[in-house]
Amino acid sequence: MSARRCLARCLTVGVAAMAMVLGAAGTAPAAPPPPHNPSDAQLDASRAEARAAAARVGDLTSQLAEADAALADTDDRAEAARENANKALVDQYAAEQAAGRAAEAEAAARADADAAGRAIDRARGRVDEFIAGSYRQGSTIGSITAYLGARGPEDLLAREQLLGAVGADALDGMDALRRAQVDKANKDSAARQAAQQARTAAEAAERAARDAAAARDAAVQAQLAARARAAGLAARRAELARRLDDAQARVAGLQAQRRQYQQWVAARRAERAALRRLPALPVPTEGAVRVVIDRALSQLGVPYAWGGGNANGPTLGIHDGGVADSFGDFAKVGFDCSGLMVYAFAGVGIMLPHYSGYQYAAGPHVPLADAEPGDMLFWGGDAGIHHVALYLGDGKMVEAPESGSVVRVTSVRYRGIMPFVTRLL
Repeated sequence: MSARRCLARCLTVGVAAMAMVLGAAGTAPAAPPPPHNPSDAQLDASRAEARAAAARVGDLTSQLAEADAALADTDDRAEAARENANKALVDQYAAEQAAGRAAEAEAAARADADAAGRAIDRARGRVDEFIAGSYRQGSTIGSITAYLGARGPEDLLAREQLLGAVGADALDGMDALRRAQVDKANKDSAARQAAQQARTAAEAAERAARDAAAARDAAVQAQLAARARAAGLAARRAELARRLDDAQARVAGLQAQRRQYQQWVAARRAERAALRRLPALPVPTEGAVRVVIDRALSQLGVPYAWGGGNANGPTLGIHDGGVADSFGDFAKVGFDCSGLMVYAFAGVGIMLPHYSGYQYAAGPHVPLADAEPGDMLFWGGDAGIHHVALYLGDGKMVEAPESGSVVRVTSVRYRGIMPFVTRLL
């Protein structure tokens, strides 16, 4: 016989014995009123409400998953757009720098061209002096065009006469004049070309920067809209999940009331039978279930530490290479969910393995609707069991929840809960 059933039997026997004594004295106590017994229609309605809420939560969960995927995509696009905008700004800055250097080169070329112009003027002056002197001496040499360019036989003759008549200094002057003219023309052309290329590059860079900024703004707006939609869906889902918890709690509450009524009926029958045949026995003050629950409750406020806890109490956590490490669990002394169960049941000599999956298989399974204090509640799915807590009754449980938290008492969470509990007592 389990400690729980033994406790119930002893309590029943004690009540019966007391009733016999009081009955003998003529002061039999009045029977307590029965607890509320919800109707089948009430139970069915509450279950239907819970199923409908679960369906709505499931639908919103799917929508939220799609919204999260869309948000991740818009986040990526926005990030890329920001980076492209950064690139455009860098390119624009480089083009502006190049334009500045081209402007400086243009200014330098202009200065060179001006210097070349002055050189032309000086060379032209020397040639003009030579020609003027030639005329004063009665020479029939034509103008400087005879040297600078012959367009026909007469020009060629004039050029020949010029070459035969002028001296080396005059020819040097005319050579300088011609070179200065060519140099100035080249520098004027280079300056114009450099300036045009710089302006074109700067204008293109400015357009690219504007386009990139517009794309960035559009991507950011899309990102904000996606975030708003995801946040709205998450808020709606949270509200529906709260309603689901409430609905499931009402189902559990009605089922608990039904069980309490059935237990009350059974207890009344047992009391009547005990009055006829059992002697008085001492009433026990504490049973195995109470020991397990009290040990778990004695650790309230102890930090969560992944991998922490054994039969003797909280221990140092261990590394997980992920979330637990980010919370520093390896440097904390505390419990994880299964470690708290190891400690609680060790008080009655039950040594559990430190793994919730093995703990789920450590004893008989009972439907969740029939859970009693001292039963272990489990959460899991296709990937296996991932959490365990100790049921306290009245929709409450004690657990070591997650990294960053502490051992606590809270309402039973029905999302993801396994349909069976494990009963060891």
